[in-house]
Amino acid sequence: MSFSEYARTDGLGLAELVASKAVTPGELLEEAIARAEQLNPLLNAIVFKDYERAWEMTKGTLPKGLFTGVPLLLKDIFLSVSGTPTRQGSRFFPAFPAPHDSYLMARFRKAGLVPFGKTNVPEFGLVPTTEGKLYGPAHNPWNLAYSTGGSSGGSAAAVAAGIVPLAHANDGGGSIRIPASCCGLVGLKPSRGRVSGGPDAGDAMDGLSVELVVSRSVRDTAASLDVAAGYEPGDPYSTTPAPASYLQASKEKPKRLRIGFAKKKLDGGALHPDCVAAVEHAAKLCADLGHVVEEASPAIDQASLVPTFMAIWCGNLASIVDLIARLTGQTPSSDNLEGLTLGLYEQGKKVSASDYLQAKMMLNIVARAAAKFHQTYDLWLTATLGAPPVKLGVLDMEERNPQKAFAPLIDYVPYTAIQNVTGQPAINLPLHWNEGGLPIGVQFVAPYGDELTLLKLATQLEQFAPWFARYATIKV
Repeated sequence: MSFSEYARTDGLGLAELVASKAVTPGELLEEAIARAEQLNPLLNAIVFKDYERAWEMTKGTLPKGLFTGVPLLLKDIFLSVSGTPTRQGSRFFPAFPAPHDSYLMARFRKAGLVPFGKTNVPEFGLVPTTEGKLYGPAHNPWNLAYSTGGSSGGSAAAVAAGIVPLAHANDGGGSIRIPASCCGLVGLKPSRGRVSGGPDAGDAMDGLSVELVVSRSVRDTAASLDVAAGYEPGDPYSTTPAPASYLQASKEKPKRLRIGFAKKKLDGGALHPDCVAAVEHAAKLCADLGHVVEEASPAIDQASLVPTFMAIWCGNLASIVDLIARLTGQTPSSDNLEGLTLGLYEQGKKVSASDYLQAKMMLNIVARAAAKFHQTYDLWLTATLGAPPVKLGVLDMEERNPQKAFAPLIDYVPYTAIQNVTGQPAINLPLHWNEGGLPIGVQFVAPYGDELTLLKLATQLEQFAPWFARYATIKV
């Protein structure tokens, strides 16, 4: 097939071509690798090539699934792939091949997906940009001088550039939705417990983190949730029952929804005008579709949420670093960790057991405030970010003082971590671009366990205000 056809076809569309024998999995992989070799020197999205094993997969009999024969890239955080290293973007993490697949990887294989590489991430996925020391910066296909967002920035860049139609991603504070916003993609963070982190992780980041993909179409995202969702024995959480198929159920028209939207941060602070415009545009689209739309937000104390979230975040980082140190004999220092990571690690070492448990109590208070909001409103609409994508180099990864390092981004991520705290599902949709041609995403948030309402509305919006034909064009 011609590459132009490949780049303009989503994952399910490519799988349909394989099923009809119009193309072979090998031809799709050849296109994906050719595109990767052409564009990755500009993007730095792919940091590990697994081409030979991918070729071997396409020569055999692939499982018959939703995505049979579709090339896939995997994020270099959390997901275990037998025989492949996952380094969490850190020099501190040895390049040891994993002894087995994670449960999610096994589900990806069962769906017929063909993994052929790993994507760029910031160290330990700690920041909302992808420009770490181990791999270097990933570049946004819409403008190479700008950040892809983080921490799934390499995956988002590869999808936005047309290397693959979808790529693995995960989200502990916005890491699916932030890069989806920066790169003009669909990015769904599922509910806590919807996707298993096993067998190696129980509740990743104490339940803050969950995995799925970034993609260019809502139906690819819905199908990916069908692939990934499901309780595994030993999982610490379970969630509400799933429909027989998110893909099929998401095609149904949603009921008339009541949607509250935010044009300011929860503390009353201002958003960038581009982000306000994105929210107003999305709100009007929803109103035009017949939904009830009004300005409203949950009663959450953002000032108290930040230190609470950081206690959980830094405490978990300290635990991970100490575990690696014990297994490898290394000592955490500026020789093997970035300055910002080291500063966050040191902050995490100061979190006492009492501090940690009090933080968890506060998280529950936030979750109950969000649940109360959804007794009135079916969905909450926000900008995904507080400002357009930032230029690369804004965040100093070697600044050891976290408060000083994050100061340039203090208004950048006002919403996304809330859903990691509450466990709610949330989706970024690419409904707006600013005058500079950069994507400005909006986020819809649903009650815990209700991914289906998000997907139904997203399908409706995709049909009403389609974005798929709009893609980044990179001058090579």
